[in-house]
Order: sequence, then structure tokens, then C-alpha cells
Amino acid sequence: MSRPNSRSTLIQYCLRKLGHPVIDINIDDDQISDCVDDALQMFEEYHFDGVERIFLKHQITADDITNEYITISNAVIGIKKIFPIGSSGSSSSSFFSVDYQFMQDEVWNIGGGDLIHYDMVTRNIALMQNLFLSTEQFAFHRHKNQLTIEMKWSELSTGNYLIIECYRILDPNTYTDVYNDMFLKRYLTALMKKQWGSNLKKYEGLILPGGVTFSGQSIFDEASTEIDTIEEEMTLKYELPIDFEIG
Repeated sequence: MSRPNSRSTLIQYCLRKLGHPVIDINIDDDQISDCVDDALQMFEEYHFDGVERIFLKHQITADDITNEYITISNAVIGIKKIFPIGSSGSSSSSFFSVDYQFMQDEVWNIGGGDLIHYDMVTRNIALMQNLFLSTEQFAFHRHKNQLTIEMKWSELSTGNYLIIECYRILDPNTYTDVYNDMFLKRYLTALMKKQWGSNLKKYEGLILPGGVTFSGQSIFDEASTEIDTIEEEMTLKYELPIDFEIG
């Protein structure tokens, strides 16, 4: 129970951190569910442990050619690169490519310490590739679940494959260790605490028997401060660099 491995055990963990069952935590089940969804969304979109870098293989269909876009799973949050369809020019891996011929000629000189010449020529080849060999430009619309590629779709044939380098959300129901992530546990506890304080604010100043006074505002303010601190820490320590197309 101390290591949450499901949605329900994570909720119970956070409730205990707030004082349950010693203290009655005044939060509706639907409010708790909303807090869990918000915490998971923050974890998936900004924490590097919430996603995985994968290579998707997509087979071109007739619908893709007609629509001129590819439907992408909503679990994909960003696309980094699309590998060129086919091969041409110096990017080819054949024996007649510029890269292969240059490596064959120069590999014997590397042992003699002529690395400067090798580095300068490889940089020059890369520059020429960027200038003269066009690569497909693309745009990823996450909320539309569409990957648009600027190319002549009419020239494609069904059955060809496209390799997409992207970042995909880790499904916590499959990888249950997500529920035990320290950031997620702290963040969800703070969100539930803020909701608890928000619910109690309407009773602010109410004096109960024994002289106990409700202080929902102080719980709300304390939780808000904790959330700001956790989000700042997440941005500085755990957020992935923006090096992919997010739409």
C-alpha cells in the first residue's frame, strides 16, 4: 500500500498524506478524480519520465493519400523527425553515395591524425545536404491528431512505410510504476489539498463546539504555495527540452 501501483492506491496514498482517516478530508469523489486527471496531465506533458521516445512505423494507406495527412494516436505529444521516404543523393547508404566514397578514401588517413581534415569535409557534406537535398517539412496538430507532410502525396504508393521519431505518453495502466513517481504523488497531494481548502472556504470563521474554527483559506493558500513550488521544481529539473514539433 505504501507504493501506489494503481489509480485507487495513489488516491488512498494522497488522502493519508492529508490526514485521512484521522481527519475527515472534505472532497467529493468526482473532485478527486479531476485532481488525478490534472496531475497525470501535468506529469505526461512536462515530466521527462511521463513520456518515451519511440520510432513509429506507419504504412501509407489510400486514405492517407486522399486526406494528405496521417492520423496520429492522441498518446503522441510531440514529433521530432520524419525519416525521408526513400533515399537519394549523398544520403543514400549504397556504395555509390558521397558519404561512403569519402569514408572509403579517408578512413586510412584518420589513423595518421588527420582528423581536422576529416571533420571539415564531413561538415561541408552536411552543409551541402541541407542546401541542396530537400527533406519533407511537416506540421503536427496534436489536438487534431494529424501529421501533415508537405510533399506530393499523389506520387506515393500505398504500402510504403514512414518512420516517425516521436514522444509518446506512458500509459500508467500498463506501466504501473508511474503511480509511484515522487513528483506525481507530491503534486496530486497538493492539488487535493487545494480542492479541500476551496471546499472549506465557505465555512471560513465558523466556530464549532469546543472553540474550533474553520480555516479553509489557510489550507487553500498553503496548497497553492506548494503547487507553485512543485511546478517550478518540475520546470527546472524534470522538463524535456523543446526539440520536437508540438503543433
